[in-house]
Amino acid sequence: MSDQSATSAPQTETGVDVDVVVVGAGFAGLYLLHKLRGLGMSTQGFETGDDVGGTWYWNRYPGARCDIQSTDYSYSFDPELEKEWTWSEKYAAQPEILRYVDHVATKYDLRRDIRFSTSVTSAQWDDENHRWQLTTSDGDTVWSRFYVMATGCLSQPKQIDIEGADNFEGEVYSTSRWPHEGVDMTGKRVAVIGTGSSAIQSIPIMAEQASAMTVFQRTPNFALPAGNGPTPQWKLDAYRGREAEYREEARWSGAGVPREQATDMAYLATEEERQTRYEKVWSDGELIGAGSSFADLLLNEVSNKTFVDFLHGKIRSIVNDPETAEKLCPTDHPVGSKRICLASGYYETFNKPHVDLVDLRANPIVEITNNGITTAEGSTEFDVIVYATGFDAMTGAIVAVDIEGRDGISLADKWADGPLTYLGLTVAGFPNFFTITGPGSPSVLSNMMVSIEQHVEWISDCLVDLRDRGATAIEAAPQAETAWVQYVNDAANITLFPQANSWYMGANVPGKPRVFLPFVGGVGAYRQACDEVRELDYLGFIRRDAKGGVTHAAGVIRPLQPDVTMVLAMMAELGLPPLETLGHEGARAFSEAANEQRPPGPEVGEVVDGTFPGADGELNYRLYKPFGGGSTGDGPPPLVVYYHGGGWVLGNHASDDPFCRDLCDRTGAAVLSVDYRHAPEARYPAPVDDAVAALNWAAENAAALGADPTRIAVAGWSAGANLAAVVCQVARDNGGPEIAGQLLVTPVTNYDQNSPSLSENAEGYILTKSLMDWFWDQYADPEERTERRASPLRGDLDNLPPAFVVTCQFDPLRDEGRAYADALRDAGNEVSHSNARGHVHTSLHSVGVVISGAPVRAEMADAVQDFFA
Repeated sequence: MSDQSATSAPQTETGVDVDVVVVGAGFAGLYLLHKLRGLGMSTQGFETGDDVGGTWYWNRYPGARCDIQSTDYSYSFDPELEKEWTWSEKYAAQPEILRYVDHVATKYDLRRDIRFSTSVTSAQWDDENHRWQLTTSDGDTVWSRFYVMATGCLSQPKQIDIEGADNFEGEVYSTSRWPHEGVDMTGKRVAVIGTGSSAIQSIPIMAEQASAMTVFQRTPNFALPAGNGPTPQWKLDAYRGREAEYREEARWSGAGVPREQATDMAYLATEEERQTRYEKVWSDGELIGAGSSFADLLLNEVSNKTFVDFLHGKIRSIVNDPETAEKLCPTDHPVGSKRICLASGYYETFNKPHVDLVDLRANPIVEITNNGITTAEGSTEFDVIVYATGFDAMTGAIVAVDIEGRDGISLADKWADGPLTYLGLTVAGFPNFFTITGPGSPSVLSNMMVSIEQHVEWISDCLVDLRDRGATAIEAAPQAETAWVQYVNDAANITLFPQANSWYMGANVPGKPRVFLPFVGGVGAYRQACDEVRELDYLGFIRRDAKGGVTHAAGVIRPLQPDVTMVLAMMAELGLPPLETLGHEGARAFSEAANEQRPPGPEVGEVVDGTFPGADGELNYRLYKPFGGGSTGDGPPPLVVYYHGGGWVLGNHASDDPFCRDLCDRTGAAVLSVDYRHAPEARYPAPVDDAVAALNWAAENAAALGADPTRIAVAGWSAGANLAAVVCQVARDNGGPEIAGQLLVTPVTNYDQNSPSLSENAEGYILTKSLMDWFWDQYADPEERTERRASPLRGDLDNLPPAFVVTCQFDPLRDEGRAYADALRDAGNEVSHSNARGHVHTSLHSVGVVISGAPVRAEMADAVQDFFA
């Protein structure tokens, strides 16, 4: 790479040769060109349009404006630029945004490095020379060390897939490629196909001119009133005088806009509180506020439905015709799982006598004719058809170029089943190739300006690091790429986003793989991951130099489930002392206080508290009864005797309440959570004796408890799973009670301080090695720990009930749980084992907190039901 700023791309005998080619002259491309020039790198930009602007160069349809407040939707890299520009509106319109882009390009003299009206048509990686060979639409050849696609997420228009689209002889327009000179629709009959963001912005304006308008709606979208006008005073107060602090807060926020995040749940709030917050969302007219009014709106269907009902009520209150109002009420997706739109008079437009709405689900388009549109119910003549059908989002503009990586692999072929990236920045097999705000990054779920700047700065830092270290090529390792794609999917799967057929999923493009494209974990969390990759010597990347040297920082970033990562980060921020340093009374007090803050778990038919005779006195139980008499409905439900976790020191019959509710709800079984005496006051074998007494009592009194005495299983978590395993062995040896099955969740099965999982996961995952050692010290003397009633793996494992053993990938106890499952199987027992990927010891019983544990809890429920089949 050159060490001096280039005023023009250097020419060679074989064509232009530069350090970096940048495709796209929108916000991303312009900032990258400016950044690289300052670092002394030669650059060449290419732009299909004839001037700067990117998305805002092409999207000139009536009413086009940003849906992030103008103050936020602007560059932050230069304080002088911020002082020079004042936005006229809360949400800037396209002409003002384009003037801003023009101001930036002129201020930093960026046009001299850009070839306009020129596209890159193909790109091939030269592995021998570590360079890209690019071909342009002019037929020119360009060589570059690095190749960056800054083509934007919403820049490749979706192809029109309607029968007869070429037949129409009237005027045809697309919101994604609107004529620069504008369109006069005065007195014309106008058809608009599509009701996405561009349609919702443009329909009210076009309706003012048209003599008749028909809107053809495939699926309705939720829209909030934008309330556009001057920038609100509260926004100015938050920004002015503290610009640097405001921008830094944005960089580490959830969506790239500083905003206080709600921590409470909508389904737990009162109706009055929900209505108050939703009214504020409606009046504020801000997308970021819509998703953050409650913490669980995009996580919990019940909570989401409360917001859906509120918005349906608003639509019905605005639209006069009840039938039209119902057509405009989205019912096929949770609110927010498709991008909410900001509107200015959209719903009110359907009160105009010359505006009609056609629901294409009930009355589909048959074909477009030479003079109009024919639907299943008839034909209508039009003078103008406007296609507001959207974009091939996030991947379309990238795969539109014929890009070949190492060994001739095509990017389009590699992405045939969905995009594969590392951090949304790079692609394995495609060295020195970068995408800005590509799939797998926060991108369209964020304030794009914040995400653009973060990507530009990360790429620039990377290129400098490579130059300083003498490296000539960098690419993602396949393992790191696979792990990141999995993490992105995991993050999406704990939300409601995948429930919608949205362009986030590629569902708007026929034949496009249904894969969730952006990263939902938030701007700040994503930035932290990217920063850590660089700090860890480019973890997950392979670097090469001109002499054939290879450096591979093997490993993956974020191997944990996203919500587990979040929980651990929050706990780390609290700076809590290790639990074992609090003493058993302090640890119990802390545990009880923490339990009071957790979500309650699902509703069940009935909860009954009572007592039973333990081995040395009365103990408490809590009985959870299912709705409707249980899973079969034709008799009393089966009974699961449950033993709580807590290292034989902490907890009680109610301490695993959400988990027991979840187990009852999913299985249709009655769940009897029993207490037992705790160490250090009652050391081994007192808890075992109580656990055996509880099982015997439950079997004798199952009918009185409203359960089936012929169908009894045991279950437990952690130390409770240890007790469940032990009582199965004791019951076998004592001739009963008969146990239908044993559910052992992250069980303690063997006192062994040498297992790999104990050392690999010794720190940082809530249950640490030192805490486990403390639990054992409280519970049993060293010579007792190897007894079979303390370490059931060391017992006789013949003729035991069917077992479902659950372990977690990042649990110190993982290996002993796995060993117990293997030993049970080797002894001839029926055993299933599930290792919860990305989870820690406490994940699976954290109902309502660690949502990614739900699929594993579903597996547990299926296993329990199989016990009773």
